[in-house]
Amino acid sequence: MRSISAKSATGKGLLLAVALSLAGCAGAPLSTREKSTLGGAALGAGAGAIIGEATDSNPGTGALIGGALGGLGGAMVGGGMQSQESQMAEQRYELERQQYELERQRRDLEDLRRRDDYSRDNYYDYDRRYY
Repeated sequence: MRSISAKSATGKGLLLAVALSLAGCAGAPLSTREKSTLGGAALGAGAGAIIGEATDSNPGTGALIGGALGGLGGAMVGGGMQSQESQMAEQRYELERQQYELERQRRDLEDLRRRDDYSRDNYYDYDRRYY
């Protein structure tokens, strides 16, 4: 097994990947699209390096090409997933708003019924004639 130095293409690619991973961890949490992009890039880079090594080519070049293609694929899939998540969040908000409105209308209806019952109980017919 060969050792990887910082001067080789594989070493530079590995250092770049580690640096980007650490830079990406700073700040806000990753979105769904970003997670999928990183996952796709990592899988693509790993597959590219394995294929590059198996074909007696340069594994660093295979890792770079595989990482780029995997990142693009991951971004496309993650974008679709993120779009679905935001659509579901909007639907959930609308459902909660409608449930709140329904409860408010139920309370209003109960109040109206109570008032109607109260007015019936306290109604006195002044024009009532006794025969």
